[in-house]
Amino acid sequence: MKRYICSIIIGMVVILSIGTYYVKVASSASGLPKYNFKTLEGSDKELDPVIIHGSLEVNPIYEPLTIESNQSIYASERSYFENLSGIRDFQIERLIKEHRSFMRGRDSINSLYEDDDFLAYASVNEDFTKNGKMEAEFDIGLLEKKGEDETSFKIELPDHERIMNVVVRDVQLVHSKLQVLTMNDVNSNDEKQTIEVHLYTIDLANKKVLSDKTLLSETFTDPNQVDLEMPTDIVPSQPNNMVLISLIKGVNHEDGFKEKLKESKLLSYNYDTEKLETVKLPKKESLSPDMARGGYADGKKLYIVDTKSDKYHIKTFDLSSQKITNDMELDLTVNKKEQNFAAFKNGRVYFLSGSGRDQEGVLTSKPAQLLITDYKTGKTLYKGETVTNKKNGKNYGFNIESLEVK
Repeated sequence: MKRYICSIIIGMVVILSIGTYYVKVASSASGLPKYNFKTLEGSDKELDPVIIHGSLEVNPIYEPLTIESNQSIYASERSYFENLSGIRDFQIERLIKEHRSFMRGRDSINSLYEDDDFLAYASVNEDFTKNGKMEAEFDIGLLEKKGEDETSFKIELPDHERIMNVVVRDVQLVHSKLQVLTMNDVNSNDEKQTIEVHLYTIDLANKKVLSDKTLLSETFTDPNQVDLEMPTDIVPSQPNNMVLISLIKGVNHEDGFKEKLKESKLLSYNYDTEKLETVKLPKKESLSPDMARGGYADGKKLYIVDTKSDKYHIKTFDLSSQKITNDMELDLTVNKKEQNFAAFKNGRVYFLSGSGRDQEGVLTSKPAQLLITDYKTGKTLYKGETVTNKKNGKNYGFNIESLEVK
């Protein structure tokens, strides 16, 4: 009897909690401004696949906000269960709908690989023992789409005792072997710090690690600093034979980090040739490693945003010939105080500018601008800017965090 009473009480608490949640939603969301894009040029149908994640910020308000298909929705307007799962990448949402069983608990886009026949996943589970040593293992999954045959297993990460942290950055399926590229923070003696790029080759049939190849290893001591970054992958889960890695070297000063431009460089690793090489950026085009690592890559080309002139330029750098093959001027004036975001899909360049901050770091209330351009012709298909339905909406700061295109 006590068990049933406890169950009833728990059920009532859950119902009351959800009810309270929706009451708070109705009261909090009703007073917030709605945002959408006002069309200045072109067809607003171009907005249908566009998703913008951001937040509304004005003391003491911080409210996550998404604009999708030109309709805005706040996190507080989403269902209780939607907010429990969080806002996911739209590619993750698609894979969950198509392969729900395989995708359960797997929500890192960098850990996924997908082609017409297979969907693969590789992540690293980490834990520290009581004596402070690292224990780590691979979580591996492979789905054969045609028959929905699923294989999942866990295997120990090689040499995990010397590793402090592992981040999976790319997964590829090459000749029936899973290639997992990671960035590792490694235990070093004394005050030294070491970061490494590793490539693990995993035999899916025999469920074992065939090799652990260290592609790059850098050791440094404070105030020197070494970081590793990667240009934004346009489609992270697609098959690619090449991955880009940006090596950043510099010194931490009292007034901030100062990069050693002559020592920083862009590297490429080719899965087919198994070669790590330095990418030669054209000096005549004044393309720096800083500009390159802020670019957008698809395994064959690197798209770089150039802000040196009055108008934004998208420069296409071919990775095989290591030459600029296209220089597109966008119909948007450069504002170096504002962030910019780009996406490349459907034969179009989607370019979003906004999220500016003043000298004190306070978010400005200027409208965000969106430009959609045909990649081949350079023709502007859409141009617009954010507007709000409330008179006081301009007093709010709209902080943009990411741009996606379905």
